Amino acid sequence: MMTTLLDSFEIKGLKLKNRIVMPPMCQYSVKAKDGIPNDWHYTHYTSRAVGGTGLIIIEMTDVEPDGRITDFDLGIWSNDHIPAFKRIIESCQSYGAKVGIQIAHAGRKAEDAEVPVSSSSIQFSDRYKQPRELTTEEVKEMVGKFEAGFRRAVQAGVDTIEIHGAHGYLIHQFQSPLTNKRTDVYGEDKARFGVEIIEAAKRVMPESMPLILRISAVEYAEGGYDLDYSIELIKRYKEAGVDILHVSSGGEGTSGPASAGPGYQLDFSAAVREAVNIPTIAVGRMEDYDLSEQAIREGKADLVAVGRGMLRNPYWANEASLVLGGDPLTPEQYRAGYSIR
Repeated sequence: MMTTLLDSFEIKGLKLKNRIVMPPMCQYSVKAKDGIPNDWHYTHYTSRAVGGTGLIIIEMTDVEPDGRITDFDLGIWSNDHIPAFKRIIESCQSYGAKVGIQIAHAGRKAEDAEVPVSSSSIQFSDRYKQPRELTTEEVKEMVGKFEAGFRRAVQAGVDTIEIHGAHGYLIHQFQSPLTNKRTDVYGEDKARFGVEIIEAAKRVMPESMPLILRISAVEYAEGGYDLDYSIELIKRYKEAGVDILHVSSGGEGTSGPASAGPGYQLDFSAAVREAVNIPTIAVGRMEDYDLSEQAIREGKADLVAVGRGMLRNPYWANEASLVLGGDPLTPEQYRAGYSIR
């Protein structure tokens, strides 16, 4: 029987009621204080759980204050962050959603850091600050900061963790030949930093919890890496312990793809899935219900992430189910809204 968008998905101890994912999307909430999520974030995520989403991935959450894109982003560098995340996670879970969190560091793209850090001292663009190259010892310490963040995420009650290795942030800066000009072990092996972070996650995550990695399949910068390069990276990352790939693109160049229409990254997901034999999440203008359904039916992805569509409509998953012939996904309290009487 052909798999559909509305079918359940199971890997290790994670079982999703459908294959619809809310991807991590920074809220840049001006009321976020010291990286701690607030009532805005609680309402934002809980409403998508009420709307029927199978997996909600909390936005890019950083392992140190200067690892944030802006000072209005979330963090997980202190135990003080745990209770607020726990409140959100438990609320979403109470409506049948599973919850992940994206752990990250912005590296040279940390706009509000006084002196950003990176794999090498290469400025992203004239609009960004000149970063400082991390020493070898500091890179090892950074792995420890990620590990502490992963541990706190587990303590907060997440069902899965996503590592952000895409979009030109710190892990991407190490894995890309464009930005990693180091001469130490982290330059000789450009996958090493990512591998060590994956291994750190596996040390603190329950064995039953799957690990997701978001990666840019291609770079759009001149001389940037291609799909063949990223597939070799992914093989290393899978060997280190990644269970699911969230396949995006870009981030190291100031330009984007020639066309960013509906499903523009879907073929990358299909290629990775086939080459590495690993479940994938497709993302990128997937808000059309039929397109998302087709992606699953054709085996181009195992899960579909809908960003803009869910920002516009927190009940996107419910609407998708109705359009595709399924039942309402909203709680019992809303069932009268579907009655013909």
